[in-house]
Amino acid sequence: MTHTALDQLKTLTTVVADSSDLEAIRKFRPLDATTNPSLITAAAEQPESKELIEDAYYQAKDEGYKNDELIERTIDILTVKFGVEILKLIEGRVSTEVDAALSYDTEATIQKAHELCELYKGYGMRSVTYSD
Repeated sequence: MTHTALDQLKTLTTVVADSSDLEAIRKFRPLDATTNPSLITAAAEQPESKELIEDAYYQAKDEGYKNDELIERTIDILTVKFGVEILKLIEGRVSTEVDAALSYDTEATIQKAHELCELYKGYGMRSVTYSD
């Protein structure tokens, strides 16, 4: 059996995908993955993401969010939905990063981490933690 460079690399290290491209994750099968708002923006441009986007929007709307808060909540839900989809494809963990705009506001970062963890728990993910 011929091994690719990626297969060889996997024997020496843990491969982590820094992507929300579900097809690439399906193809390359990393152990772990990272996702963040900029990766979600790129993935949202893919036609296969349409259903996830619509589901996230309607969930945020059903929760009573409006205007700018509706957009922010939709992005949070979408970020977690991508994380859940990635977890279906990998054996390891997904690191979900918060918006870099929060990087100098520790309390807001922690609050956002708690919100994202609650969303993951709402989708049945039991082993959810955050690090500060």
